[in-house]
Amino acid sequence: MFSDADAAALYDVLNPWDPARRPEAGFCTGLVMAAGAVLDVGCGTGSMLHHARDLGHTGRLVGLDPTPGMLGRARRRTDVEWVSGTAADAAWDREFDLATMTSNAFQCLVTDDELRASLTAIRTSLRDGGRFVFGTRHPQARAWEGWNPSNAFDVRTTAGRELRMWHEVESVVGDVVTFTETTAERDGTILRVERESLRFLDAPALAGFLTEAGFTVENQYGDWRRGPVTETSRELITIARRPESGINP
Repeated sequence: MFSDADAAALYDVLNPWDPARRPEAGFCTGLVMAAGAVLDVGCGTGSMLHHARDLGHTGRLVGLDPTPGMLGRARRRTDVEWVSGTAADAAWDREFDLATMTSNAFQCLVTDDELRASLTAIRTSLRDGGRFVFGTRHPQARAWEGWNPSNAFDVRTTAGRELRMWHEVESVVGDVVTFTETTAERDGTILRVERESLRFLDAPALAGFLTEAGFTVENQYGDWRRGPVTETSRELITIARRPESGINP
């Protein structure tokens, strides 16, 4: 058996929120700690907001996620608000100084309608001048070309269980990549197969959707260390802002 709770626990093993080891964690933690009220969209297991509380954040922290297993693990901590839902379900009005989407969660917004509804809801949730920070894989790096069984990797759970994982691309249609993630015993016994589609948008396409939703792009980087976007960048890190009242984007 490999339950949703097991999958959520394994996610934390594979993606520890450690600013000393992960540039993304260092980048986002600084912004979170400087913001009075934070909405983490696609919060997963809540590790970023847990970490902020551990560092002494005293303001409002809200995590939003549609996955029961992930949110169940996040809710082990009760000093953060946890809400079940997607980005488009965000129903707050000018309540946050910062919204985040970490771990490339933004790429899960696959259709134009999903993107528009999600960006509109996130913008509405922000106060005037509030910022939306997210990262995506840059399509020019073609990350999906490495998602195949020959790149399987082994992992040990916190309970000591030995597992093997791999990815396999099913299709690439336009800027949408559909793939499977398989979790198995070391002997190859399949425990879980999850299918997902991700959208790979380049910088002009991202800017178009953000502008349409009423954001201005404040900064964009080619990595989480704030390097410039170049022809070899593997990531697009975007900081978008909701303009002050009366200021057109």
